[in-house]
Amino acid sequence: MFGADKGTANLLDGKKFSIGIVQARFNEGITNALYAACHAELLALGVQAKNITHVTVPGALEVPVALQAMAERDDFDALIALGCIIRGETYHFELVANESGASVSRLSLDYQIPIANAILTTENLEQAVARQTEKGQDAARVAVEMAHVLEHIG
Repeated sequence: MFGADKGTANLLDGKKFSIGIVQARFNEGITNALYAACHAELLALGVQAKNITHVTVPGALEVPVALQAMAERDDFDALIALGCIIRGETYHFELVANESGASVSRLSLDYQIPIANAILTTENLEQAVARQTEKGQDAARVAVEMAHVLEHIG
């Protein structure tokens, strides 16, 4: 939820982690802002720039296949999905939102790798703009925290 109390995490030191980011180009103004906020937060958390891999794909439905290719390489401690789906006048919004979200979750479970899902699903452009920075930052924090969690479990 936008502006929700997310609690406090203690596991936000990213110095030793390698992070992969897949960014959809559709609604590029929003996804570029998501990426900028995410990348800046990863650096602030100590992830080294050389350990951040960034790829772009056409849209939200293509994000999972790039995430899967990264997961199969086994070079990453966590992955991040960035995209923006804005409701239109057709059922296409639901299809893209549901399929991309389910695919990202399934990949995370299948490959046992944390994937921070910051594919925004909004009613309009104004909502997307309002969320782009916070959600980009959140994705970076989630990726680093979950990389720690899985490291401690494993």
